[in-house]
Order: sequence, then structure tokens, then C-alpha cells
Amino acid sequence: MTAAAPAFEAKICPPEQFAARAAGLARPLVFTNGCFDILHRGHVTYLAEAAALGAALVVALNSDASVKRQGKGDDRPVNPLADRLAVIAALGAVALVTWFDEDTPLQRIVDCRPEILVKGGDWPVERIVGATEVRGWGGSVHSIPFIHQQSTTALLSKIRRL
Repeated sequence: MTAAAPAFEAKICPPEQFAARAAGLARPLVFTNGCFDILHRGHVTYLAEAAALGAALVVALNSDASVKRQGKGDDRPVNPLADRLAVIAALGAVALVTWFDEDTPLQRIVDCRPEILVKGGDWPVERIVGATEVRGWGGSVHSIPFIHQQSTTALLSKIRRL
């Protein structure tokens, strides 16, 4: 007997379906993106705060190739895209999750036209990709301060020292 896929997997959306699926979500729509390689408390707190800014949160993940181009190390991402998508989709704060292979998520932002664009506190608003576009159609852009000072890079360093 084959078990049915968990319901959260329905939140995983290929890029070519993203615009249509995002159009069906409650508004205001919140968009964020990142690698979300090894999920930690900082990530889930940030995503919950981002979701609270609107009615639905969509998350775009860097593809494995996109992560590698960021220069985080030859061994990154630790978790492959399919696993990262599933973990993010399983979070209650997330309405839909997709991915991008480019260096930036600009095309996914344009695809879903969010009213609210969000990044973590290490991103000044003026450097957030898509800020010009989102503001251009009347949306807002936020840099959410970190409550929990954690990072995947620091976590991996700690693991390697053990």
C-alpha cells in the first residue's frame, strides 16, 4: 500500500505555474525568498513575522545552482532543493513555495505582484531585489530585524567543530 503524499506538498509550485497559483491566494500577498538550507529558529521566526504582514505568504527558494553561485561554500546547499521545498511547504505560515534558478528572484516577484516584499534584517530596503517594482505598483518593502541571531553558516561551523 502506498501512502498518500502529505497535504503540505500541494503548496510546492513549479515556476511555470506560480503566477496562476499565486493569483488565487488571499491578498495582501507577502513575498520573500532565500536559500533556507538548514532551517533554524531564526528562519521560522522570520517567516512567521513576514506572514503576519499580509494575508498569504509565498516563498521562493534559490535552486541548488543559484545557492552555489552565492559563494557560501562548495558543500552548499547541504539539503537539495526538493527537500528544502518540502520543509518550507510544511510550515503553517507559508501558503505557497516555488523556486528560481537565476541569481535573484525578480522574475518570481513580477510573476505574483505581491503587495508586500520582505527580507531579513541583514538586507537594507534599498538593496532588496524587486523593491523598485513592488513600490512601483503601490506595494511596500520591509526589512525585518532578526530576533534570533542564527545563521546556517554558523550552525555548519559548529557542527564541523564537533
